[in-house]
Parts: sequence; structure tokens; C-alpha cells
Amino acid sequence: MHLGRTIDSIKSFSKELGIDDYLISGNGAAVYDIKNDEIIYSKFLSKNQVLKIAKICEENSIHYNVYTETEIITKNLSYNVLYYYKENLKKPEDKRTYINIVPDMIEYIQNLENDNFLKITICDEDIKIFNSIIKKIKMLDKFGVLDVEYMSRKKIKSGTEEFLIEYYYTEITNENVNKWTAIQFLIDKLGIDKEEVMAIGDNFNDREMIENAGLGIVMGNSNPFMKICGDIIVTDNNSDGVCQAIEKYILK
Repeated sequence: MHLGRTIDSIKSFSKELGIDDYLISGNGAAVYDIKNDEIIYSKFLSKNQVLKIAKICEENSIHYNVYTETEIITKNLSYNVLYYYKENLKKPEDKRTYINIVPDMIEYIQNLENDNFLKITICDEDIKIFNSIIKKIKMLDKFGVLDVEYMSRKKIKSGTEEFLIEYYYTEITNENVNKWTAIQFLIDKLGIDKEEVMAIGDNFNDREMIENAGLGIVMGNSNPFMKICGDIIVTDNNSDGVCQAIEKYILK
């Protein structure tokens, strides 16, 4: 199982699905061995790296969130964190993504004993502001910056109403971190061929694994750019696209 969320958040999914071997978190920043309850591969951001990005965001008043093994640290419920919050309202407490709203991000991060940071997400509605921050971060050494040229769009339901949130979005990780590099680690560890791997995704952070897997499957709700990267397109996430892919290409 492979998600961009915190390790603790993914554990609840793996338990529900009966997965008891490995999970990948933080878009490839860590591989967790479920049976032995340990991280067997990691490329975490250090506290100094996180603080460097946080200070740039604070100085330019741009929204950012920091992901650790256990929580998403944020100042307020905006953009992608708002989406997670709305998802949480539909779930029992043990399956929720823990969102920690703090008044001072830098002070909170400085006081954390844990130095295992998965990634940082940066969001803004203004393309000029967003691009200026990304340009500054790309000038720094030893960071990975997800290149996203299109606006992210997520539908959020509130009662009977549905509204759309739109924003520009990127992810900052340690250098050379992506979902495929973590999958490649497991391929080598398990002694399998990449042609035996099926990858399913819908976003830019899925591109490398979809392009490199033996079978790359793209969700129907994906950005048009992503749809040219995969081998197969299935229905969207509201129409059981993942289930469709698993039944057709694995179970049958």
C-alpha cells in the first residue's frame, strides 16, 4: 500500500484491507514493515531542512503544512488540509488523519523531539506568488520539489451541497524522493520484477511510479496530463475505479 499520508493514518487503511506486509508513506519518504512494526527504508527531511522551508513560507505569507509520521502540522484548515478534515468527519476516530493546528509552526517544529519529517506541502491560489516561492526553494540544495503546472481541484461535500476548492500545490521532500524509488526498494528486497508491479494513481506525485510500473493505471478524475502517462484509464474515485482495476487486472 502506498499513500502520501502519515504512517499512522495509513496503518488504519492497511488493517481494514487486511494488508500485513509493507506500506509506503510520505510519497516515498518511508517504507514501513507492518509485521515487525519498524521503518525499513527512509529519506526523511531533517528539522533544519523543514525550518528552512518554513521560514521562507512565513516570510512570504504563503500557506504550508508539515507531515510527520503521526500528524499533519498546520496553522489553519485550508486547501488540501481542509479536504482531509472533511474526510475525517465521515470516518471513525481511529481512521482519521490527525491534523494538528498550531499557532506558531516554527516554534512547534523547533520543540519537536522527533526529527522524522516526511514532506512539506505548499499551497496558494495566486500563480505569481506560488511560482515565486517555488523558484526560491528550487535554488536550495538537497530538496526535491514536485513540478506541478496545473491547479489542483478538489470537490468537498457539506451536507447536501458540494463546493470546489482550487489552488496551486507542490510537495517538498528530501532529494531523490518519490513513490517509485520506494517501490524500487521493495522490488529489490522481495526479488520481484517491475513488470509484476501494478501502480494506480491520480496526481502528479504518482507520475514516476505509473510510468515505471509494469502496469500503470490512471484514475478517471486525473488531470489530462496524467492520463497520457499511464497504460490504462479506469473510472473515477467516486465510481470505484480502484476496485475496477484490482478486479480486472489482479483478481482475474
